[in-house]
Amino acid sequence: MPERGPPQVGGTPTESGIEAGGHRGTFLAQDLNASVAPQQGTLALVPQIVDAVGVPVVAAGGIADGRAIAAAFALGAAGVQLGTAYLLCPETATPPLHREALRQARGNATVVTNVFTGRPARVLVNRFARELGPLSDAAPDFPLPLAELLPLQQGSSDFTPLWSGEGASLAREMPAKALTLELAKEAAERFKQLRGRNRFIE
Repeated sequence: MPERGPPQVGGTPTESGIEAGGHRGTFLAQDLNASVAPQQGTLALVPQIVDAVGVPVVAAGGIADGRAIAAAFALGAAGVQLGTAYLLCPETATPPLHREALRQARGNATVVTNVFTGRPARVLVNRFARELGPLSDAAPDFPLPLAELLPLQQGSSDFTPLWSGEGASLAREMPAKALTLELAKEAAERFKQLRGRNRFIE
């Protein structure tokens, strides 16, 4: 874990596992390979942070359905933060090309790359990330790549950063309120199933 501790939302530490979409806590790291390689997944990271701090912890990264929510709470999290799970909701500003890429996403659809911004970020794999990445020493530093790529992004997802976490294939097209209620229901049902399977859980 970093010496400064996890980022916080409203005073509550929010841990973000390597599964999370977009940029990460290693944004300012000088050695990209050294900073990305040791990043931990949410499953390993949550209990470590819970044990290290004396306040409630919010879990994030790869959480996209009720099963993952239940797992985060079982690991000691007091709450969860979801991002990619909501990208197909009609209320979001997700562009059409990005939405279509999410609809086609499968289990190995994402990668951490620096070719779009000069900083490591998880995206859906497209031509640019595949052919020049995932991590390139030749990528200009932030924010230079963004402006250079704009002319190539018109009407094509090949050169567009399609921010996404590893739970991309679990995203659902439904209103945000309905999705939130469904996720809560799924998590509650998962806990109920676990109690029924294990006589040691009261």
